[in-house]
Amino acid sequence: MGTNGPSLRGELISEALAVAIIITLGDSAAAMITLYDPSPYATAYWGVCIAWGLAVTIAIYVTGAVSGTHANPAVTLALALYRGFPKRKVLPYWLAQIAGGFIGAALVYQMFGPVIDGYNAAHHLTRDGGGAAGVFFTHPGLYITPIHAFWDEVILTGILLLGIFAITEEFNTQAPQANSGALIIGLLVACIGASAGFLEAWALNPARDLGPRLFCWLTGWGPAAFPSPGNYWWVPIAGPLVGGIAGASVYQFLVKPYLPRRAETDAATIH
Repeated sequence: MGTNGPSLRGELISEALAVAIIITLGDSAAAMITLYDPSPYATAYWGVCIAWGLAVTIAIYVTGAVSGTHANPAVTLALALYRGFPKRKVLPYWLAQIAGGFIGAALVYQMFGPVIDGYNAAHHLTRDGGGAAGVFFTHPGLYITPIHAFWDEVILTGILLLGIFAITEEFNTQAPQANSGALIIGLLVACIGASAGFLEAWALNPARDLGPRLFCWLTGWGPAAFPSPGNYWWVPIAGPLVGGIAGASVYQFLVKPYLPRRAETDAATIH
């Protein structure tokens, strides 16, 4: 961009930083529930959900004024389709977001590495066998196949984008004011996790899964990360991208045309 806005470099740094914040805090919460017995979240799973949600809120407050804090390839794609985000920036944003996920995973590993090794040793697990992998990236829960998980992620990310589009819609008179929108988006993420997180750890975000998965692939988890059991690696990428388009489309075609202020504005223009 020119003098009217931040440079693309600044936007990409902002996107990487946003995802790094989310993963550093969120995967640390995952480490707390996975690695410790008894887990501090053993009977308080909502605490994990709130940690992830507040991580998103903090990331928005830190970086929103620079890049808008997409922090999610599914959000970037939906904004390019419906909100005028420049299509030439989509791929650079995606790469920055994945890089942020990688950096966040590295920071979590720096903090929890000794605990991960101790946990795996105590439970006779290995990294390439998937020991403690749930700290970093997602996998299907009980009775969930990869194909079923794909459709779960379509539905859940659809709800996420439906909510984000509503929260950030200028004609939505029920939307929160700008400065509180970040908190509501964070609570939306937490709500989705509380409602369906055990299905496949509610990825909702290709960068949230792929960045840490790449880090783990390079640091000993190998086949547990790629291709992962059941060749699962593609699900947290494709499911959110499809779901993001679906949720944004629902808002654009089934809600936005009927918003009161938009209808009043259109009527005034006609007369």
